[in-house]
Amino acid sequence: MAGKTLYERLGNYNAISAVVDAMMRRMAGDARLSKYFIGHGENSKKRLRQFQVNMICEATGGPCFYTGRDIKTVHKGLGINGEDWQVLISHILSVLETFKVPEAEQTELMSLISNLKSDIVEKT
Repeated sequence: MAGKTLYERLGNYNAISAVVDAMMRRMAGDARLSKYFIGHGENSKKRLRQFQVNMICEATGGPCFYTGRDIKTVHKGLGINGEDWQVLISHILSVLETFKVPEAEQTELMSLISNLKSDIVEKT
């Protein structure tokens, strides 16, 4: 796997899309996180999903471009707390396990995601 980007090691666009789809379903189905989707119609949810796919694709070395607002602006005022963050992280890890993502790739991806925490979590 030497020389391959994380994007390639994760399985490229379709694999990232499948993981994001599973995450969106888990978040929407979890009472602790579903509150963040209130007021979003189907089209808005699809747009959020595409932003997430593109962001992960770009961050992992893929050919996509994230064209959304910066992460801090997107999450400002939502009141996301440390507990919400931990719930999200547990869902991400479960989805990665379900998709049998190798440990090294999980670690690398989670490092990228962890770097976003200070821009997302407003209350500890």
